[in-house]
Amino acid sequence: MRKFVLAAAVATSALTLAACGETAEAPDGTVDEMNADADSVVEDATATAEEGMADMEAGAEEAGEAAEETVEGAAGDAAEEADAAGDAASRMLDKAVDKAIEKGEAAADKAMADM
Repeated sequence: MRKFVLAAAVATSALTLAACGETAEAPDGTVDEMNADADSVVEDATATAEEGMADMEAGAEEAGEAAEETVEGAAGDAAEEADAAGDAASRMLDKAVDKAIEKGEAAADKAMADM
């Protein structure tokens, strides 16, 4: 962004300089040189702006890829944690069922013994 601002300022200065050169009462050679200098500055400013834009696009693309990788990693981690939680819940349920069966069998044995 700073490159764009700098390029715009340089281009504005160059155009102002060129405009002043056209209205000044100077020899034709000086005005031509000033115009050539202004054109050169404008070309440099344009090249700098284009380069800055390319850098920004590359940076944005890299940031997008990094964000995508982060999201994919987080999603993978969440899925693993959900699987682990599901496995733990399944083990707990199995233990509870086994304990209930044991208690039921013990109660049935006691009932049979009391008869």
